[in-house]
Amino acid sequence: MSETSSDEARRLAEGARDRVNFEEEALALADQVYRVARGVSRSKEEAEDLMQETYARAFRSWQSYTPGTNLRAWLLRILTNLNIDRGRRAQRAPDQQPLEEGDYFLYNRIEAATGETEEERVLARLSQDNVAEALSAVPHDFRDVVVLVDIGDFSYADAAQILDIPIGTVMSRLHRGRRILKKELADVADVAVESQ
Repeated sequence: MSETSSDEARRLAEGARDRVNFEEEALALADQVYRVARGVSRSKEEAEDLMQETYARAFRSWQSYTPGTNLRAWLLRILTNLNIDRGRRAQRAPDQQPLEEGDYFLYNRIEAATGETEEERVLARLSQDNVAEALSAVPHDFRDVVVLVDIGDFSYADAAQILDIPIGTVMSRLHRGRRILKKELADVADVAVESQ
């Protein structure tokens, strides 16, 4: 075997090893990536699709990742970009998702329950789909920061890196996003109490 073909074989083997290492490291972060995807999505299915698209894009462009840098932030930057693209597409097309029986799960559960206090009923309602609904009512820029910092447990610096914005912007968006989310949750709680 010639020296050039030996070098090429070694280079190919190193590239394959690097790709396997990258994929193993990326997949080890899947729970964290899914948690953030679930926070920015309206449904479990949407979150799973977003996560799948994130990993597909990451695996296609794995060579653009710089080893030794923050892989979690790199993956979540991809997820964020995909989510922004989805939001733009959704604004251009009307929402035409049909309601399924699973969408009525909380309503059916509360209706069937007996002996619950009003507080328990409101908490049960808030602890299920209304929290996700309230979060989806938060404007996109603020919701991304709330999801990354409060749900994804990212530091302000990591969130700033993922979203490619200054730390000060992260802090102000987080403050405003939390305030909007708190108001939305209060409105949902009021509606829950009135409907009883």
